[in-house]
Amino acid sequence: MTTMGAGMDGRTGRRRSALLAAGTLSVALALAGCSAGDSGSADSAGPAAKAPLAEAGAADKGSGADAAGAGAGAPDLRVDQRAIIYTGTMRVQVANVDDAAREVNAAVTRAGGFIGGDQRRSADADAVAELQLRVPAAKFAGVVEEVAKLGRQESREINTQDVTEETVDLEARIITQRARVDSARRLLARASSIADLVSLENELGRREADLASLEAKKRRLADLTALSTITVSLAGPAAKTSEEKTETGFLVGLKGGWGAFVTSMTILLTVLGALLPWLVAFGVPLAVLLVALRRRRKPPALVATGVSAPPPVPAARSAP
Repeated sequence: MTTMGAGMDGRTGRRRSALLAAGTLSVALALAGCSAGDSGSADSAGPAAKAPLAEAGAADKGSGADAAGAGAGAPDLRVDQRAIIYTGTMRVQVANVDDAAREVNAAVTRAGGFIGGDQRRSADADAVAELQLRVPAAKFAGVVEEVAKLGRQESREINTQDVTEETVDLEARIITQRARVDSARRLLARASSIADLVSLENELGRREADLASLEAKKRRLADLTALSTITVSLAGPAAKTSEEKTETGFLVGLKGGWGAFVTSMTILLTVLGALLPWLVAFGVPLAVLLVALRRRRKPPALVATGVSAPPPVPAARSAP
């Protein structure tokens, strides 16, 4: 009996020890949780002016995640769906620049475009017209071929720029920026102090400016991809190209010298023709007056008889 009582007392003691240890561990965990909660609440306390911006940052993270989820689908990057900017430059020699310019204008109008610029020099055989055409991208190649048939094509340069990735990235940035602007507006409506109001107004203004800049870039890209640009030079039969090389040599110098001589003689004859009426009007009376003055200076006897004076007799030479 004594042995059985002793065994029961030992088991009871071990159970009490285990229960005591479990209770101690529970108390320790509860205290640790309380201290962690106190420290978290202490860390979250901060200046009142920074709280709205911190809340705006948290809202931006949520809105950014939503925007990323909305635009997570892969964009359609097929050739017919890509954003491509087409630009072209060409020079065509035509018989009549004005008539060719009118035909170009008609071709652009038929394609649904317009003339973005028109500069013309001279109206003779060396006339040149610089036209900037804005045509839809789908009609770009057709308008180029139609303009090339107006005369003799001297040069052509076609360039393309793929801006698909830039367009997709810009669209995603605009969506995110709009969400940030909306979150700032919601926080501004709930502002309860002057400090919060000022800080949120400044933040909202900055975000709206960034959004406006992104939207302006998007409009610019959309304009360049929707309407292609073709710069057309229409040159008359005698117009010289800017790519002509400068010739050198004896014949070139002779040709230049003869041209300068002809130009000089032309100028000289022009000046002489301009002075001739004045010479006739004033030169003839002046010549008559000079002749009369010379006659008055001669001796009267010689003038009356018309006999000239005998030549002087040379002096006699003495003998050696």
